[in-house]
Amino acid sequence: MARKWIGIGAIFSMLSVMIGAFGAHMLEPIIGEDKISVYETGVQYHMIHALGLILIGVIAKLFGESKLLVWAARLLFIGIILFSGSLYALSVSGLGPLGAITPLGGVCFIAGWICLVVSALKK
Repeated sequence: MARKWIGIGAIFSMLSVMIGAFGAHMLEPIIGEDKISVYETGVQYHMIHALGLILIGVIAKLFGESKLLVWAARLLFIGIILFSGSLYALSVSGLGPLGAITPLGGVCFIAGWICLVVSALKK
């Protein structure tokens, strides 16, 4: 479990840098300042939670695996896809209904961090 989530977190971190660079250098002139700020919010949350995945993997390695840690990682993973992915799609496409997906990703982030807190308090 630990190596898996560290690896996935590292891949997601790399993707965050690549997606951010693409937005800053290629996309901003096309979509404009308003939409690029939405895009940048997606990149910021993407990176923070990718690092969270790495952290969960390290914690699992140091203190042992648990169902709560697995769920914490899964929820951050799903949150990145829903939250950041919807913001990327919304900023590029301009389709407002995609914004309805973003809060679901936020709920996944919150639930993932709660799982990590509970796991830490149980040890």
